[in-house]
Amino acid sequence: MKELIFIPLAGLGHLVSAIEFAKQILNRDEKFSISVLIMKLPLDYGVQNFIQSLTSQPRLTFIDISLDEKTSSGLLNNHETFLYDFIDGHKSIVREYVHNICKTSSCYGFILDMFCTSMIDIANEFHVPSYIYFASNTAFLGLCLHFETLRNDQHLDMSKYINSNEALSLPTFKNLCPAKVLPKHLLDSRLASTLFFDGIRRFKETKGIIINTFFELESFSLQALSDSNKMVPKIYPVGPVVSFERSGHFRNNPSEIESTIKWLDDQQDSSVVFLCFGSMGSFEAEQINEIATALEHCGHRFLWSLRKYPPKGKIDIPKSYNNYEEVLPKGFLERTKGFGKIIGWAPQVTILSHPSIGGFVSHCGWNSILESLHFGVPIATWPLYAEQQMNAFLLVKELGLGEEIKMDYVVDFEGKNNQVDIVSAQEIESGLLRLMVKSEENEVRKKVKEMKEKSRVAMEDGGSSYNSLGLLIKDVITNI
Repeated sequence: MKELIFIPLAGLGHLVSAIEFAKQILNRDEKFSISVLIMKLPLDYGVQNFIQSLTSQPRLTFIDISLDEKTSSGLLNNHETFLYDFIDGHKSIVREYVHNICKTSSCYGFILDMFCTSMIDIANEFHVPSYIYFASNTAFLGLCLHFETLRNDQHLDMSKYINSNEALSLPTFKNLCPAKVLPKHLLDSRLASTLFFDGIRRFKETKGIIINTFFELESFSLQALSDSNKMVPKIYPVGPVVSFERSGHFRNNPSEIESTIKWLDDQQDSSVVFLCFGSMGSFEAEQINEIATALEHCGHRFLWSLRKYPPKGKIDIPKSYNNYEEVLPKGFLERTKGFGKIIGWAPQVTILSHPSIGGFVSHCGWNSILESLHFGVPIATWPLYAEQQMNAFLLVKELGLGEEIKMDYVVDFEGKNNQVDIVSAQEIESGLLRLMVKSEENEVRKKVKEMKEKSRVAMEDGGSSYNSLGLLIKDVITNI
């Protein structure tokens, strides 16, 4: 049996996509088996529930290699280096596991999350190749590689672009990219940023970078990366990698799923706007009031995943409200009864796949974007953190597949800085009205429908991503 070792980051945005990709390999080649090594973060972020909710699959094994709770929590004392110290702290456990695997199977390589590049050292010890599984898009990958060169080779200070109104010419973007939508951790000079780019530099030591995208979606960025003079490893676009597993978060509340789906069943096709902001998405009371006002005024039916903001200064998953009236405008639930529904945690894929959904207000996580395009649902952008502002720019300005509510909205999901601008009800309502236009003149809706078909063709036999995955499997066997 040919064994592959997957080492994902144990956040849902990274883990779900990596596991779904692992399944694709197993479905294409029965001679492979895959071990997914799980490094549980001090905060679970729903990972354990998700893994438990997965249906078992032959030749796919989940191995808990977590550090003990005391050691793991102790690393939190240094926020800047925590993630990298946390990953490095698992090296000896990975080494031992691979050593034992090699007694019974042939290890053909490591598939590593973009943050887990230090595990290349372990792969090298066993003389097997490493590959990066990049769960974001090609444009962002190109940005990371470009900035790594500017910082480490040309020694440029990128911090000048923080809060700048400049627009930059970037290799993997057709349009000038506003500095205000670039991820802040790519611009500052903190230690965490240095460690991030040290990891990006190590991409060049791998045999290839697997990207959750497809040629028809990002043809410009993929071609630009291919044409660049940088020493970029082979690129394998294998997306859209979309997981159809029902989220483990709803295991304890099946009645909410049932009532939500029943409510959607009663709505007309493409009549409902769905608002959901990812695993870490939540707002404080003032912003919630503006969203509620916009939903009430715009007149469209809505399904809103509304969750409670964590206490200030605390890093935690948003929780569900026991009583929505404590945060919503007085009388809102009564006035919107019949055309609006509010839920806690949302089974996003299940909802996006429902024919009644006509638009999606999203935080622009890359997985969410791919899911929405897969089901032909146009997006209104409301990014929060990480590279989501850049994703929003990519979606609206580069690809013409989204409407803007806000593109440069930023919150600090670590809870350090909650002083953010409030998006007004008027801005939200305007974005919702543009999003939900159904006429043939709606270019965004038309393009999204076309991209829906292209995304499916890409994954079918003979499609661009299907062929790219086949080439990857062939190269994995050859590279050993």
